[in-house]
Amino acid sequence: MSKRYCIFLSALFCAFLGVFLVAGAVMPDRTFSQIENRELAQLPTPTVKTVLDGTFMSNFETYTVDQFPGRDAWMDLKARTERAMGKQENNNVYFCKEDTLITRFDAPDQQLLTTNLGYVDQFAQKAGVPVYFSLIPGAADIWSDRLPEGAPNASQKAVIDQAASTLKNVQIYDTYSVMSAHSGEDIYYRTDHHWTSLGAYYGYTALMEALGMTPVPMSNYTKTTVSEDFYGTIYSSSGVRWVKPDVIDTYVPDTGITVVSHTYDSKGNPVEEPRSLYDTSFLSVKDKYSMFLGGNQALGVVTTPHTDAPKLLIIRDSYTDSMVPFLTAHFSEIHLIDPRYSKISVADYIAEHDIDEALVLYSVSNFATDKNLVWISR
Repeated sequence: MSKRYCIFLSALFCAFLGVFLVAGAVMPDRTFSQIENRELAQLPTPTVKTVLDGTFMSNFETYTVDQFPGRDAWMDLKARTERAMGKQENNNVYFCKEDTLITRFDAPDQQLLTTNLGYVDQFAQKAGVPVYFSLIPGAADIWSDRLPEGAPNASQKAVIDQAASTLKNVQIYDTYSVMSAHSGEDIYYRTDHHWTSLGAYYGYTALMEALGMTPVPMSNYTKTTVSEDFYGTIYSSSGVRWVKPDVIDTYVPDTGITVVSHTYDSKGNPVEEPRSLYDTSFLSVKDKYSMFLGGNQALGVVTTPHTDAPKLLIIRDSYTDSMVPFLTAHFSEIHLIDPRYSKISVADYIAEHDIDEALVLYSVSNFATDKNLVWISR
């Protein structure tokens, strides 16, 4: 290699770095990534303490990664390169058949799983009402036939079976079988970890069977497509940008339904925030799944016209949000508690609000990793 050619390569490399240095300095920092659906790191302010303990450099590195010019395009290029090299996974997301993205499920921490199951049993002992329990399997299990051949994937059914053999004080019902029976249908989003409204309907029928109630036949509903350009959380984390978007459907009309979210202001005073069964404002942003009930909330109360029907309390994750519309046909009130944000005594709440039945409903992956379930046992 000639000296002149070496100088040319060095100059080219320096020019490459210079372009990105100037671009990074000129381009305004972004505060939020619509594609990744998260806040982006901002320029940290150095202090003597953060410089000495290394926190500043760590935060600055995160900042430069988040604000790198063309970040979204580079993530797309990385995923395409991985695929071109024959790899079937990027950022723990498998590139699957039928234009589907599925997050790998790893074997859970057994100590945490056992602890969480213990919290459920403790809650059931204190609840004072019948407590039902189910774990929702994810696409990694039900759509395992779409995974790349030989893809490592722990069994979610094993977690469900462990729960069934461990819990003593709850009435366990089976969501796995009904989802498996309809595995050939669009019961999960292809770019998101949640079940679709159709999947939520089948989950609802399993609950109705456990409660001794008759589910509303699907033939009684009219499907309404509210979005045809939904890209979910798995799409955001995968770096993949070549798959087609998902469709979001609804089945249950929201006539006569009210939703109130209970929060607190900065002084600790209770605040009631009106919400709705379907908040269509979310259909214009990336986080379209939050259309159901307006997204995450610590405590929500759904009230229906069926004033003589029983009251149900659900300790839940976000899968429940798209199942609630189907439940409105059977209950006068549906109380929703998310232990990630609510630290109240659930047993006391049940007594204060004359709840008739309680349900603990989580996806397998969320239940196996949640460290907030301790709050339901108090």
